[in-house]
Amino acid sequence: MENAGARVQDRLSIAAVIPAYGEEKHIGDVVRRTRQQLDHVLVVDDGSNDHTAARAREAGAEVIVHPQNRGKGEAIKTGLRHWLDRQFTYVVILDADGQHLPEEIDRFVNVALASDAQLFIGTRMNDLSGMPPLRRIVNRYMSKRISRTCGQRIPDTQCGFRMLHRQLVPDVLGGANRFDYETEMLIFASRKGYRIESVPISTVYCDEVSSIHPIRDTIRFFKLMRRYRKGRGD
Repeated sequence: MENAGARVQDRLSIAAVIPAYGEEKHIGDVVRRTRQQLDHVLVVDDGSNDHTAARAREAGAEVIVHPQNRGKGEAIKTGLRHWLDRQFTYVVILDADGQHLPEEIDRFVNVALASDAQLFIGTRMNDLSGMPPLRRIVNRYMSKRISRTCGQRIPDTQCGFRMLHRQLVPDVLGGANRFDYETEMLIFASRKGYRIESVPISTVYCDEVSSIHPIRDTIRFFKLMRRYRKGRGD
């Protein structure tokens, strides 16, 4: 495959997708800081009942609103489709709650410049001091299982801070519609022969309340793993 990193030219070749649900408190700050790094920032408001969309527009983002909640996976795919039609080389995905630092987008770009990978995923596993113990255990377990399924080592498969080359975007537009989509994206990319590179990022936990439902989403994870283990995930 082509050396995708060699095609990174400037901030005009990269666009951002920020999936958001009920994030009126944080979204304005996240958008403003992201726009200091990139000129093109899209917020996909996934059916919020607050002022998420308005705050995002005020901060300078382009906004797409889902009339009702469809899940984080669908919000990400809406954003990927939007930018795919506009010929950007890379799309960065980051969360709306402030857990990802827009200032670290340059880390992804720098790794891309020196790599032939097409999917770059943040890893917080180099500094676990700020990660809650339970989340640390779950991350390690899931990452080990998913890495085995993907056939390549991915230290932090649960990290939502990512950068994708446009070349692979059409191959990751299927699959699940909620949090399990982020896992399935890695499997889709791996099975299509794309290499995944990890990018060290900061571990940031503020006052965000996780939207992940521990029991329901764990069940989804195991169903996903069982499906691919049996070879029926294509």
